[in-house]
Amino acid sequence: MANKPSKKPNKDNKKPGFNLIPPNMSFFQMAVILFIVFLIISAIYSGISSQNENANTVPLSTVATDVQNGKISSLNISGDQVTAVYADKTTKISTKEADSSLTESLGRLGVTQTRIASTTITVEGPSGFWYWIEQLLPFLAPIVFLAFFIWLMTRQMKGAGIQALSFGQSKARITMPNDPKQKVTFKDVAGAKEAKQELMEIVDFLKNPKKFIEIGAEIPKGVLLMGAPGTGKTLLARAVAGEANVAFFSISGSEFVEMFVGVGASRVRDLFKLAKEAAPAIVFVDEIDAVGRARGSGMGGGNDEREQTLNQILVEMDGFEPNEKVIVMAATNRPDVLDPALLRPGRFDRRVVIDLPDRADRFDILKIHCAKKQLAEDVNINVVAERTPGFSGADLASLMNEAAILAARENRTTIGQFDLIRSIEKVMLGPERRSHILSVKEKEITAYHEAGHAIVSSILSYADPVHKISIISRGRAAGYTLKLPTEERKLQSRKEFLDDIAVSLGGYVAERMVFGDFTTGASNDLQVSTALARDMVTRYGMSEKIGPVALESAQGKVLFGMGVADKEYSEEVAGIIDSEVTRIMTEARERADKVLKENKKVFEAVAKRLVEVETVEREEYEAILVAQGVSLKKERL
Repeated sequence: MANKPSKKPNKDNKKPGFNLIPPNMSFFQMAVILFIVFLIISAIYSGISSQNENANTVPLSTVATDVQNGKISSLNISGDQVTAVYADKTTKISTKEADSSLTESLGRLGVTQTRIASTTITVEGPSGFWYWIEQLLPFLAPIVFLAFFIWLMTRQMKGAGIQALSFGQSKARITMPNDPKQKVTFKDVAGAKEAKQELMEIVDFLKNPKKFIEIGAEIPKGVLLMGAPGTGKTLLARAVAGEANVAFFSISGSEFVEMFVGVGASRVRDLFKLAKEAAPAIVFVDEIDAVGRARGSGMGGGNDEREQTLNQILVEMDGFEPNEKVIVMAATNRPDVLDPALLRPGRFDRRVVIDLPDRADRFDILKIHCAKKQLAEDVNINVVAERTPGFSGADLASLMNEAAILAARENRTTIGQFDLIRSIEKVMLGPERRSHILSVKEKEITAYHEAGHAIVSSILSYADPVHKISIISRGRAAGYTLKLPTEERKLQSRKEFLDDIAVSLGGYVAERMVFGDFTTGASNDLQVSTALARDMVTRYGMSEKIGPVALESAQGKVLFGMGVADKEYSEEVAGIIDSEVTRIMTEARERADKVLKENKKVFEAVAKRLVEVETVEREEYEAILVAQGVSLKKERL
C-alpha cells in the first residue's frame, strides 16, 4: 500500500493574502504607483485647503459696512476667520488681521462702538479633526510619502533577493496521487504491450516494496524509455505513477540548463530533495539527451554547465538507498548520444524500447481518441488503422483531431469516414492547396508522372499496392501516389528495396518517355531513392561488390551543431561506393522504363483519367488495370 507523503513538496502553496505591491513588480511600475499615490494625497490636501475658498468669502471692509448698517446679527470668530450671520440667515466669511482683535479692526474701518456692542460676537477656540489635519498635513504629507517610498524600495529589494535565492530551485511540475484530473493509468495507454509489462515491475515495487526488500531484491533505480517521437513515452511514465498511486515529478532536460554554471546542479539537488520528501515518488526527466550527452567531446570544456548538471544527476542517483522508494524515469529518442555513465548498472540500467504501433495497436489507439468524438455510422476504424502504417500515437491523435476540424468547418455534427481518409493524407503530406492551380501543361506532366509511379508499383512483384493517385497539390507536392503495404513489416529485403527505388524513378522515366524532357518534379524522388541506394551499399551490406561491410553508422557525428559524416574508409572505397550507387540507380531506371514501355496502353489510360478527374481511388484504378488486361498480383488488405 502506497504511503501518503508526509510533507507536500509544492513550496508555492501559500495562503492567499493581500499584496499591495507584487514582489516581481518592475521599478517603472512601482514609480508609476508612487506618482499616483502622491497625486491622490495632493488632491486631498488641496480639497481641504480650498474648503474656505469655495464658501461665500468677502473682504473685512464689506463686513464692517454691513455691521454699521445693521444687516449683520452675529459674528463668529475662529482663529483669524470671521463668519458673519446676516439677518436673513445668510452667512459670509472674511479674515481679520492676525495681530489685532476684531473690535479694533472694525473700529478702524468706521464701525461705531454702539454698533459693535449691539452685534453678538462669539469667539471659538480652534479644535476638531479637520483643523488639526489642515495644520499638520503640510508637514506630515512629505514625511509619510518618503516613508512609503522607502518601504516600497525595501520590499522590492527583498523580493529580488527572494527571486535570487529561488533561482536554483527545481521547476518540476508535480502531479499528486489524489489529483483525479491529472491521473493517467495503463487503461489510457493503448498498444505498447511489452513496455507496459516491463513497467509493471516498477508499479509493483512502488505498491509493495516490502516484498522485494525482504527477499533482498533491488529494483532498478533508473528506467530509460527509448522510442521514436510521438510513441507515448511521457504518457507511459505518467501511467506508471497513476497505477502505483504515487507523486509524479516531471521536468524537461532543457529546464536544468541556465547561462550560469551551477544553477542546473542546484535544481537537480532540489528536485531530488522534494522527491525524497514525497516518497514513494517518480521523477521523470523528458528529453534527457539535452543534459545527458556524452562528455569529453571537447564542446564547452570540463566546467560546462550541462556537464555539471549531468554530474549532479549521476551523484544523486548513486546516493539512493535500496528502500528509498524513488524511481527515476527518463525519455529520449536519441539513446546513441547519451553518456555511458548514465547507462551503466545502478543508474539507467532498465531500458524500455517503445516501437511504433502495429495495426492492432493503432486500432486500439484510435478507439481511445474516438471516445469523446461524435462519429457517423459509416466510420470504420479498422480501415483507418490499415491505412496508417508508420503512424505514431501522436500522429493518430492529430489525425482524429484534423477529422473533427474538417467536419466542424463544413458545419456537420458528426465525423464521417471521408473526413478520416482526408485527415490521413493531411497528416502525411499536408493540407490540400486548391489555390495552387496548375496550367494545362503542368497538369498533364503531373498526371503522367504519378501514373508512372502507380504502374511500376502495380507491376513489380515486391512493391506495395496503390491505394490512391492524385494530382491535387498537397503540402510541397504537386501530386502524390499513396502506396500501402499489404502487411506489417519489421524487416525489408534487398528485392523490396530495389523495387522501391524503381517505383521512385517511375515518374522520372515517365516524363522522359512521354515529353522527351525532365522537370524539377522528380527532385524529391531522386533524393529519396539515392539515399536508399547508398544505405543499401554502406549500411545494409546489400552490394555484391562491397560485400557484407557496414561502412557508415546510423547516426553521424555532430560538430558545431552540424551533421558530419562518420567516414571511416579510404577514397578508393568511396569511389567504389559511388559506382555501386550509380549502378543500382541505373538498373532501377532501366526496369521502370521497361515496365512503362510494356504497359504503355494502361499507363496512358491512367494518366488521361487523372487529367479528367484529378483523383483516382484504388477501386477505380484497379478497374482500369483489369480493363486493360493487367492482372492484379496483390490481394486487397
